[in-house]
Amino acid sequence: MTSPLLVVDAANVVGSVPDGWWRDRAGAVARLRDSLVPLASAGLPRFAPGPLEVVLVVEGEARGVPPVPGVRVVSAPGSGDDAIVEVVRSEGAGRTVAVVTADRALRARVTALGAATLGPRSVRR
Repeated sequence: MTSPLLVVDAANVVGSVPDGWWRDRAGAVARLRDSLVPLASAGLPRFAPGPLEVVLVVEGEARGVPPVPGVRVVSAPGSGDDAIVEVVRSEGAGRTVAVVTADRALRARVTALGAATLGPRSVRR
């Protein structure tokens, strides 16, 4: 059986907390990435028990953030939303999928593909 897929909209989740992320976008995304590592094995209560496949989609100044064990990083060549939709479309068939974002337009696009959505607070500690 394939692990559930959790796709995280890095720009949206990082931007949900006014903690100075705009001074170092790549650093803020790297901190988010690191905070997601435990979810790969533990799971996420409102979504699914572990193990999960966790994918962090990055864009703009955060494109150079590397993956770490437990969190795959996808660098969007253009729109982060388009990259998230492509991950859901290409990797979501036949498995449980959730996208973490507060972006209403993106939520509509991924739910049309069968994914659930969760707000940024679901992964912010």
